[in-house]
Amino acid sequence: MKEHRPRRGSLGFSPRKRASSIVPRIRAWPDYDGEPRLLGFAGYKAGMTHVVMVDDRKNSLTYGEEIVVPVTVLETPPMKVAGIRVYRKTTYGLQIAAEVWSDNLDDFLGRRLRLPKKSPDVDKLKNIEDIAEVRVITYTQPYKITGVPKKVPDVMEQKVGGDVNAALDYAIEKLGKEVKVSEVYNEGAIIDVLSITKSKGFQGPVKRWGVITLDAKHARSSKHRRVGCLGPWTPHRVRWTVPQAGQMGFHQRTEFNKRIIKIGENGDEITPVGGFVHYGVVRNEYVLVSGSVPGPVKRLVRMRDAIRPPKATYDGINLIYVSTTSKQGR
Repeated sequence: MKEHRPRRGSLGFSPRKRASSIVPRIRAWPDYDGEPRLLGFAGYKAGMTHVVMVDDRKNSLTYGEEIVVPVTVLETPPMKVAGIRVYRKTTYGLQIAAEVWSDNLDDFLGRRLRLPKKSPDVDKLKNIEDIAEVRVITYTQPYKITGVPKKVPDVMEQKVGGDVNAALDYAIEKLGKEVKVSEVYNEGAIIDVLSITKSKGFQGPVKRWGVITLDAKHARSSKHRRVGCLGPWTPHRVRWTVPQAGQMGFHQRTEFNKRIIKIGENGDEITPVGGFVHYGVVRNEYVLVSGSVPGPVKRLVRMRDAIRPPKATYDGINLIYVSTTSKQGR
């Protein structure tokens, strides 16, 4: 009797190669019709802890009771707006119509990219017709963080939500200024998080795809940690669906529908005794996100408004306790 079983590993993440950049790329932004604001932000992963809160999910079995929720701590110093980009729709998708840079840029930004010597006036943006989308070029300020050992900023685009004209006015107002995470999100907001996962290097098919090891009946030699067959005679080639060895980790991943549990400015409120492992003390604004977040500590994490939010209803965050016990394993 022939054995049947599901294939090992998902093909939805292929090709499993290294991410091209440490800064995650956002390919789609949600629709937003409210007051103009940024639809994304970025921070650095500090570690994990747990909180005690009242369950405010109305369809939950523990509704109204105290529950323990694991949370990830993201240190989010203010981001600076370096430039503005306006896009117009074409038959080939969005196309940059104009770009304006600020004169008030940090010297550290010059280490990341070549800064323009002269930029057009912002009035040029108001004279452009058929603007479909407004985005701002923002950069982080890691030199304000002691847990991340670098000074070179990470540069990324953030979409400005709301009416196009109002969004353009908002972007012009924020050009060259700082934007705090509290201006973008509120406690209880549903977001998506994007990051580059922890790198594991070159791995075999057993660890990379989860195939079973071969026993003495199937493996005539000492080679047990390999696939049993690379494919049939026809087609006369090895197909890409066959699990093989290769790069594992350092892939861009998106986790949907995370909830912001708390936003604060005093890092002492959530820093555990002895600091976070391999990170240290949180000294800037921070965000507590429910659950885990891809990547190791110190890794850049981008946040975006949920592109497919759940239909569940919530009463509101009622936080009771944030654990600050030591994470040193003692």
